[in-house]
Amino acid sequence: MIYLDNSATTPLCREAREAMLYAMDRFGNPSSLHKVGQEAAGLVADARSGILKTLGVRNPADGVLVFTGSGTEASNLALQGTVQAKARHAGKTILTTDSEHPSVENQMKRFESEGYRVVRIGTGNGKLDLDAVDRELESNDVFLASFMLVNNETGAVYDVAEAFARIQRKNPGAITHCDAVQGYLKCEYRPEKLHADLMTLSAHKIGGPKGIGALYVRQDILKRKYLSPLILGGGQEKGFRSGTENVIGIAGFGAAAKAVLPVWKENGERTAGLRLELKERLTALGFRVNEPETAAPHILSVTLPDIKSETMLHFLSAKGICVSSGSACSSHAKEVSRALTAFGLNAHDADCTVRISFGPDNTEEDVRLAAEALKEGMDTLVRIRK
Repeated sequence: MIYLDNSATTPLCREAREAMLYAMDRFGNPSSLHKVGQEAAGLVADARSGILKTLGVRNPADGVLVFTGSGTEASNLALQGTVQAKARHAGKTILTTDSEHPSVENQMKRFESEGYRVVRIGTGNGKLDLDAVDRELESNDVFLASFMLVNNETGAVYDVAEAFARIQRKNPGAITHCDAVQGYLKCEYRPEKLHADLMTLSAHKIGGPKGIGALYVRQDILKRKYLSPLILGGGQEKGFRSGTENVIGIAGFGAAAKAVLPVWKENGERTAGLRLELKERLTALGFRVNEPETAAPHILSVTLPDIKSETMLHFLSAKGICVSSGSACSSHAKEVSRALTAFGLNAHDADCTVRISFGPDNTEEDVRLAAEALKEGMDTLVRIRK
């Protein structure tokens, strides 16, 4: 099998597997004060500290990490928690992009139904429209901004750092949230450099287990009480996510982050090389690569010549090659991809686009075989009648 769908999920790395097996025998409740409970609490604390270090946060006075059940839950906590906490404050405008992950976009639809003004900033050709950001800041009504770092379908890297810096200069009271799930440990992702108050992370995009995510929260947000919990109960995770912690998942998350940290730049250079090689091969064969102005090193968006992406996916799968047609979270949706149309594709081309995403285990041989299989599919499959 050739696995080229690492943006959907990654194989569990050896370090995460070993840490999870170890944690399975430390069965105590982390809230218990006896030895067995404190062993489990120690695993949670070690993972939390390790992940914070990957974010460049070594001083607990700078920020905290709240473990959640997924990246989606982390983004929900960031957005709903901010809106609930700041409802009593001035400001009714929320900025986001026109190509966010459903975990953010569907929240925005809810906020609109509640009377908030949501402005979706354009991302044509994978470039964030900073002039549009400036125009919206003239009113001083912006109280929340949520921009993803790397688009999960096109691989576009958005200039979040500049956008957030402008927002905070113009409106220091605004809260900035970054969905960094696709960019974490793959490109520049540290919250301080991105001017992000809140940042969403997910374990299974970096070799960790599914079912565990995290929200980074800058300490000042806590001091100003600008975040409210969504799940109430025993007060775990500093009161922001009640419920007994998923010790096994947290241990796996921490181990995966620790394993990737020393080699993330090397991994990025390597996957960028594979991405470039496949891009050149496919371009020469007549495929259209949707190249953002700034591209993440691991994602390649390719438009097929009049062949439905779903048809090509089945063809490739039969040959043991795994790619996707976009976000795995919305793969069953019948609508045209918002991310691809925001990039600039029409509905027809969006329906003919596949996403190929690399991980540290991929090889040049994978690239060669994938290119050959795509060429065979292009020559074999029935094309759409326009």
